[in-house]
Formats: sequence, C-alpha cells, structure tokens
Amino acid sequence: MPTAARPRAAAESAAARAVVAAPRPTRRNGPMRVFATVLVVPAIVGTVALPAYALMPGGAGFETSGVFSLSVAEAQDVDVSALASGAPVSSDTYSVTTAAELEQARLDAEAAEQAAWAAELASRAGSGSYAIYTVKAEGDDYPWWDQVPDDYGGGLSPLRYYYRECVDFVAWRLNRDAGVTSAPWKWDWGNLASGSAYAWADAWASKGWPTSSTPVVGAVAWFPYNHVAYVQSINADGSVNLEEYNWNSDHSYHRRTIAASDALYLYPPG
Repeated sequence: MPTAARPRAAAESAAARAVVAAPRPTRRNGPMRVFATVLVVPAIVGTVALPAYALMPGGAGFETSGVFSLSVAEAQDVDVSALASGAPVSSDTYSVTTAAELEQARLDAEAAEQAAWAAELASRAGSGSYAIYTVKAEGDDYPWWDQVPDDYGGGLSPLRYYYRECVDFVAWRLNRDAGVTSAPWKWDWGNLASGSAYAWADAWASKGWPTSSTPVVGAVAWFPYNHVAYVQSINADGSVNLEEYNWNSDHSYHRRTIAASDALYLYPPG
C-alpha cells in the first residue's frame, strides 16, 4: 500500500469501529403505549370473531349464536294461557270485531227490521189490533175480509192461498165470475197459479192461456213487482179501474186507476 494511502485507511477504520461501538438507544414502554395496546388488541380480536355471533336464525352456523344467546341472556320459554285466545284483539286504540260478533250484529239487525215492520203494520190499524177488521169496505165482496193474515199467524183460505193476499182475492173473483161462490171451487192454488204473484204470468204462458197488453174486464192485471189485481172496468180514455187486496201491504181492499200500459193482462182462463 502506498505511504500516502495509509493515513486515509486508518481514519476509515477508526470511524467504523466508532459506529459499531456506539451505544444503541433504549426503547421504553411508557404508560400511554401500554394503554393503547390494551384497547387495540381486543378490538382486533372482537372484529375477527364477530361474524360467528352475527348469524341470523335459520342460517348455517346458527348454533353458536343460539348457544350464546340462551346462555348469556338466560332466555326463557313463555306459556300463553288458553284464555288469551278469547280476548279481543286490539292495536293501539283500534279493536278487531270477531266473526261471532258480526253474525250477532246481523241477527240483531234482522230482528230490529222485523219488529219495525210489525209495528208499521200494527199502526195502520189505528188500535194496534191490525189483524181484525170490523167494517167491510164498500164494494168488497171478498168473503174472508175479516180473517187473520199470514203476518199475524193466519192460515190458508179455502182457495189455498193466504187470507187477504192479492192472489187470494183475484182467485176469488175468477171463481165468482165463473159462477162458483162455494166449494167445490173451480180455481184454486192447485190448478190456477202459485202463491207468488210474480209467477202468475209464467203460469198463464205454460198453460197456454192468453195474455195481452190490452185490458179487458174480468182480466188479471199483472205487475212484475209481485202483485196482481182485478180489472173492474175500463174508462173512455183507456185507463183501467182496478180492485185489489194488499196493494200497500195492509191486507185490505183498494180501488185505483192506472194507465193501460202499466200492467200485463192475463185473460180469464176458460
């Protein structure tokens, strides 16, 4: 080695030894570092383990969550008394009506309607004894005018229709016009038409008896709203004079005049 290079090499060697021999700084675990470690480590562990306890019921691996919930929360089964099924169901201030209550309300409404109708019929008699009349109306030759109608428990007339119904009165008039005023009757429920006036037009058609929009005296005036009347006479202007029973549901005798076009006319059967 040249003489000039020796001092330089000696200097570098001395510097290297100084670096190796220099003392290293000492790391101290202060209180703040320890406190941070205590917080961070459990948080990391909890984050990693959290999915094991976050599964929904019914999902795979729910056993771990279920065991945890029951053991930690100490959950218990709840027994509901059978009496609770009969209690009204309510939500806030609203209650739910049961099927039984709805049915009872329907029955109550029907009973109230029937009672109101009975009261209306009774009021038409004035005295409340609606079923009994003591004075026969002028022009009324119906022989059972004072009998109890079906609304008050009355039965069937000799013509086998209910007393004081429109059909019984008209059947009487057809017998009278045929010259029959006592048994054996020519026309009754069995060979004339049913007890429902609505069916009389069909009965005439099925038997081949004539019907027309032109009225004749002695014909049956038929109305589609379940009513029949007797054609008493025809006026010069073509209007029709009727005699009838139970026109306004009071089971009494009435007279009125209608336009010829208001009814279908069932001609007297032969």
